[in-house]
Amino acid sequence: MVAWAKQGHEAAFRELVRRYERPVFSLLYRMVRDRALAEDLAQETFIKVLNGIKSYKPEFKFSSWIFKIANNAAIDHIRRRSIDTLSLDGAPDAQTPEAMKATAIQLDAKGETPLQEVENRELGSAIERAIGRLRPEYRACILLRHVEGYSYEEIAATLDLPLGTVKTYIHRARNELRGYLEDRRAETRGRDGP
Repeated sequence: MVAWAKQGHEAAFRELVRRYERPVFSLLYRMVRDRALAEDLAQETFIKVLNGIKSYKPEFKFSSWIFKIANNAAIDHIRRRSIDTLSLDGAPDAQTPEAMKATAIQLDAKGETPLQEVENRELGSAIERAIGRLRPEYRACILLRHVEGYSYEEIAATLDLPLGTVKTYIHRARNELRGYLEDRRAETRGRDGP
């Protein structure tokens, strides 16, 4: 499909967009926490892909290449605008059921009780907020590793970072996330009593 798109076949490029539009949007939304902005950045990503597809090297995974373009678009925007990426509640469309379902971290298990389901949803939201508090570089590494399932080597190739830097970012991000979630646990215990 990529080879056909490189040769200028419009139908092949449309198929690539169809296959990657949701994962690209999901990555961008998790980075910028604003649905409209993520849509704009996704469109910008696919324009860059279209304009640069002839330079794509097939020895690299296409998904890594496209995620790198999307990640760079998000990081560039965050750096330019210094936007607040912490609040889920501040995102205009983040409260629509479709938006929440499309981007929520899923922590479900078979046969869970309604209480467990609610607790898992609350934990998923807490994790999303904690990820939103990370530096953009850490956030990108964590999302690619734990949401997209990339290996450390694939993350390094996608973000054009040395492997050691990726490992360091993920280690530091996990420590920060652990701290954020421990703070949340302490707050919850304080509200609920001993």
